[in-house]
Amino acid sequence: MKIFTEEVTIYPVSCEPLCEGRSDSQWLEAVLAGGAKIVQLRDKVSDDRTLCAKAMMFREKTRAAGALLIVNNRLDIALISGADGVHLGNSDIPAEEARRLAPELIIGVSANRPEQAESAASRGASYYNIGPLFPTATKEGLREFLGIDAIAEWSRRSSLPFTVMGGIKFNHLEELVRAGARRIAVVTAITRAADMEAETRRWRETITRLWRL
Repeated sequence: MKIFTEEVTIYPVSCEPLCEGRSDSQWLEAVLAGGAKIVQLRDKVSDDRTLCAKAMMFREKTRAAGALLIVNNRLDIALISGADGVHLGNSDIPAEEARRLAPELIIGVSANRPEQAESAASRGASYYNIGPLFPTATKEGLREFLGIDAIAEWSRRSSLPFTVMGGIKFNHLEELVRAGARRIAVVTAITRAADMEAETRRWRETITRLWRL
């Protein structure tokens, strides 16, 4: 199953506390207007009712824009909202169980070690994320980061598509794409941008241009 089209390049991940006072709704409208074809709803603060309502709003707007919606951590919220997928960290429910309950769902898994990338397919994942590559505001307390060299090494271990994430800035793009990254997930590079729509467009167009060189 092909889960990512060529239009899926920048992969914006929401984080309202890091959005300079703007809401997740404002963030979503901006990244979709900027051409993002996949977004992840990441909200570790809201109660379940609020998160469910937010996910349904995200689903409505992403569907209208022709974009994929991935929900972070919460399989239940993904299923209730009709999201396209769920992204599971290493302390979340096992991907095998998520696949058993939701055979048609896109399931992403985090890979912080090479063996996690290698086992992603056998665990039922649709894609895996390599990260964190660099120091990041969303992972406080971490002292070890993978760096760009992990991309070539880890991607050889699995035929699944992959994303990369963790402290990525615009000036990393050329090196990331050269290393084989095509789908680049970001939080603060967009949430803290003065013009989130324009910044999304700039990343999307740059990744596409670099990939075609």
